[in-house]
Amino acid sequence: MEDLQQIAEFKTSPELAEKLQQYSIRKEYKAGSLILNENAHIRSIPIVTKGTLKVIRTEEDGREILLYYIKAGESCIMSFLGGLHNETSKVKAEVEDDAEILFLPVEKVSLFIKEYPQWLDYIFRLYHKRFEELLEIVNAIAFRKVDERLLDLLQKKKDLTGNKTLNITHEQLANELGTARVVVSRLLKQLEEIGKVKLGRNKITLM
Repeated sequence: MEDLQQIAEFKTSPELAEKLQQYSIRKEYKAGSLILNENAHIRSIPIVTKGTLKVIRTEEDGREILLYYIKAGESCIMSFLGGLHNETSKVKAEVEDDAEILFLPVEKVSLFIKEYPQWLDYIFRLYHKRFEELLEIVNAIAFRKVDERLLDLLQKKKDLTGNKTLNITHEQLANELGTARVVVSRLLKQLEEIGKVKLGRNKITLM
């Protein structure tokens, strides 16, 4: 219960944190694990207690784009909305760093909304944060160059992991940016030439 009580809204309601602990199923996942797939039925809501998830949208032609990260203490607002309205998932969630997750059954989500105002505050805070992050994605795609988006993505990954050396392929970066691998490889080479990064085999070090 200690990890849940670090969340701002739950500090004022130990009872809510206890209920979440009681009704949720705790699972651990390694990096790369798929937590939720597109078009899957949503039967539980994930609350990350350790590690990081990334939420991705895939188009019909197979292209992907990273929407946002879910860090410790956060949940997936799209899972909330889909679960409450009995809809299938519009996104997929994948483990970025080894994670520990609590899965709260969907039927308990509505019950907690009625019983605990802090739970509703938690949902609204997440909704507001995700809305701002999605606006940033739209602005970046519309107004920023791919090299700027690439460097920003690398910096975010560095901040999330606390490590300036990232174990990631050019293909993975291309998928998250919604662009081609050859574009990412060319831009990374340019960034290396100006001393922004150092490239290795499936590794990128920010300088």
